[in-house]
Amino acid sequence: MRFAVLQFPASNCDQDAVHAVRVLGHEADYVWHKETSLGAADAVIVPGGFSYGDYLRTGAIARFSPVMGAVREFAASGGLVLGICNGFQILCEAGLLPGALVRNRSLQFRCEHVFLKTATHDSPFTRRIPPGKVLRIPIAHGEGCYFADEATLAALRANNQILWQYCSARGELTDEANPNGSLLNIAGICNAGRNVAGLMPHPERACEPILGSDDGRFIFESMLETLTDRARAKAA
Repeated sequence: MRFAVLQFPASNCDQDAVHAVRVLGHEADYVWHKETSLGAADAVIVPGGFSYGDYLRTGAIARFSPVMGAVREFAASGGLVLGICNGFQILCEAGLLPGALVRNRSLQFRCEHVFLKTATHDSPFTRRIPPGKVLRIPIAHGEGCYFADEATLAALRANNQILWQYCSARGELTDEANPNGSLLNIAGICNAGRNVAGLMPHPERACEPILGSDDGRFIFESMLETLTDRARAKAA
């Protein structure tokens, strides 16, 4: 499978994302923000970093990049799109995901490993995560507090769109385990169509044991299994 990894001015996790895909034995191409095509991509990763220096607010300028028009078309056709950290912020600004990411509750940049509970396995991004498995994945952000109005939160819960929540090592949803003050301990969500997802933690930085955890592989393997199933169904 081939992944398109977007590059904006000041992206700094694009190389990590490409490496993670290649570690899993698949192909990845960089796609510059001025491009208007994603090429022959089977899936898209919008990586972390500080796109356009986070001027105005995180993701506010990147949403207007030419490449985002191609991402919108790709998502509208059912293509898989994963936004990581700044990528999550961009997808929210672009209207591809609901809600917003605001300043951490502590007003401090948080860089550490956190634990994640998978709230649902009914998505292309979580289907390979073992039931009951608590993921250990790093974060690195200053504006990772997920916020939405009550109507949006109710819709997320009703439609099973919350994918990951910050938890303790034992899988408990506690305030102490929430590193940024996100409502409902939300670490990641998907859209109503379930083909676009975003999360603040960095699974691409947790794909090899040497990095301290390879739990991030489950997220990419979930996407790959979905893509494989789609390819088989198309060939049948």
